[in-house]
Amino acid sequence: MNTICWQDSAAEIHRLVVGPLDNNVYVLRCRRSGQAVLLDAANEHERLLDLCRALDVRQVLETHGHWDHIQAVPELRDAGYSVHVTAEDAAMLPSYDEILTHDEVIEVGHLRLHTIHTPGHTPGSMCFRLDGAPILFSGDTLFPGGVGATGFEGGDFPTIIASVTDRLFAPLAADTLVLPGHGESTTIGAESPHLQEWIDRGW
Repeated sequence: MNTICWQDSAAEIHRLVVGPLDNNVYVLRCRRSGQAVLLDAANEHERLLDLCRALDVRQVLETHGHWDHIQAVPELRDAGYSVHVTAEDAAMLPSYDEILTHDEVIEVGHLRLHTIHTPGHTPGSMCFRLDGAPILFSGDTLFPGGVGATGFEGGDFPTIIASVTDRLFAPLAADTLVLPGHGESTTIGAESPHLQEWIDRGW
């Protein structure tokens, strides 16, 4: 079921949970223009295509290339939606259209999404920050209670700790809402005090 998990006067964020690993798929929609972007074409492509048509999605942004986040990529590309992914993770996808780079701006109607390259879960993991609002789409980089798993090929624990420390905790306000690739949301302020605990436990 698609639910609005956050909104203000300019934007609304829809969340859909799909697939065997309960992946979060988000659609960020500009309320002024009606245009939207989908984050992670994870699974259940029929549901995602229905959502794309209903919310005027224009493009798809992948947080990273792991299989559970990309299952619906071929069907969404076949339907005409442009799929964006980092160069580091591009080979993990069956196909894609555009390359995402660090610190670029993606316009969604009148909204602006800033890319934040946060390697560690995968070499090309990308987070997205909404300009003018306390919103971070963290993919599998940051969750309630810790960082993403680093035991897969291409994962690296010191790298993800550095990514979270330097590019998320240091610059982002404590009230920033973190919307992860699985599970429930959290905030930067709720997670950042526990960084040393995560380092000490090693995951």
